[in-house]
Amino acid sequence: MWKSLNVGTFQTKNNVFLAPLAGYTNYPFRQTCEALGAGLTFTEMVSCKGLRYKNENTEELLLCGSESPKAAQIFGNDPEIMREACEGEALAPFDLIDINMGCPMPKIVNNGEGNALMENFPLAEKVISACAKSGKNVSVKFRTGVTRGNVIAREFAKLCEGAGACMITVHGRTRDMIYAGEVDCEAIAQAKNAVKIPVIANGGIFSKEDAENLMQKTGADGVMVARAALYNPNVFAEILGTERMRVRDFFFPQLEQTRRLYGERFALVYMRKMATFYLKGKKGVTAWKEKFYRAETTEEVYRLAEDAFSDDE
Repeated sequence: MWKSLNVGTFQTKNNVFLAPLAGYTNYPFRQTCEALGAGLTFTEMVSCKGLRYKNENTEELLLCGSESPKAAQIFGNDPEIMREACEGEALAPFDLIDINMGCPMPKIVNNGEGNALMENFPLAEKVISACAKSGKNVSVKFRTGVTRGNVIAREFAKLCEGAGACMITVHGRTRDMIYAGEVDCEAIAQAKNAVKIPVIANGGIFSKEDAENLMQKTGADGVMVARAALYNPNVFAEILGTERMRVRDFFFPQLEQTRRLYGERFALVYMRKMATFYLKGKKGVTAWKEKFYRAETTEEVYRLAEDAFSDDE
């Protein structure tokens, strides 16, 4: 069930991937998940217009390092700008460029980007084709449709393959479901049966059992883990049956690297949040959260984490 995948011109370590998560999947977090077994990790989604105009915050999202292979996710709706981004220096280190056609957030959809492209097949096809013509390996992440009454995963999967995508990821919910509700395994299975390229199933994975069920019910070639990884990066080790790490053994390196790469202020805000995620299920979690959110320096976060995670095994 768990094995490496051939995707375009490269091979993944295995078929359990980390999803792109806006605001979270920076390089230190991706490296943590890779160390715990993730076969492929994705940057958070990056604006192609931001890359064109060399927006510093946009380019910072693409900081990368030793992870291999590397995948970046982009969004936009202008085929020319999208191809330009794929051919540009900022995306040069990445083995795979994933096009976001799933984001349901109004500020993205109202710009005609993200999941809005599932309502415009001709434009979606032009975007994918333009990116593929850059010579990069291109994948597409999309939903089963826009509304529950109009599931179009099968048709959209065929469009992606025909336009040049070498892999697709199907989030088993429609846009109107946002991130709640039961995953539509049948729709993912229909997409899988419609194409020859690898199909990754996404949605509702919080445990090994969830991952195995999604694979069995959809016939997918792999799975993509999203929110569960924020609370428990060990979810990759649990799914794959490999060795877990103690929280402190990955929290402290993540804190140090985040501070070194992004500075004290970003690291303080981000790692306070990550610490509270990693505390999920722990006794006295509310009191610990209050302590972390009162921390005013990363040194204070470090000292609190030494106590908070001291009994973790």
